[in-house]
Amino acid sequence: MTWTEVAAGVYARRHEELDLTTGLVVGDGACLVIDTRGDRVQGAELKAAVREITPHPWQVVLTHPHFDHYYGTAEFLPCDVWAHEGFRINPGEQATWAEKYRAEGKEDIARAIETTTIAGPTKFFTERAELDVGGRTVVLHHFGPAHSFDDVVVHVPDVDVVFAGDLVEVPEFIEESFGDGDAGSWPQALEALLALEPEVVVPGHGYPVGANFVAAQREILSSGRFTAGWTSPR
Repeated sequence: MTWTEVAAGVYARRHEELDLTTGLVVGDGACLVIDTRGDRVQGAELKAAVREITPHPWQVVLTHPHFDHYYGTAEFLPCDVWAHEGFRINPGEQATWAEKYRAEGKEDIARAIETTTIAGPTKFFTERAELDVGGRTVVLHHFGPAHSFDDVVVHVPDVDVVFAGDLVEVPEFIEESFGDGDAGSWPQALEALLALEPEVVVPGHGYPVGANFVAAQREILSSGRFTAGWTSPR
């Protein structure tokens, strides 16, 4: 678990659990944390890691409402927490994920999930929002349902970096990616992401890639390899 500076003042951090990738944008006297990991212990670890890079106050943005990306949020409060307006917390999922980890023999993670205080967003947007991160403009986009109904793409235009959340996974999609959202409109969301002309795309899981990798995943989705016409009931 180390930070990679993918552009000036923009960092990605890969985590052993689920190969989750979180992000950090540092401006002049402020920073933005992108996703908060999957339980209170993981959130506290990420918080300490952010402090290795910067002492500045933060805002948080959540790329989508799946537990591994936001259960650590309470560790960062008080602060503004941004998400798409459709973001919803499902209280029943907490016990479900704890049981899953316990069944896998990961008792420490199961207990951490059970004892986590779930905190949700405090700030919402519909299609686009601009944040001032210490003089740097960071743009939040929602390009429609795809991996989830509430995917957020985080664009740092001054260095051409995009944090894609689970719209992009590296090296390849995992089966669990298709249990929520709308796979049929996912290629259009990736097309909109590519229209931002990013030099670096940070995925929700895995290592940073370029636009060509995203284009290849768009083609896989368009081919129908992954139930491309399937839509989950909300």
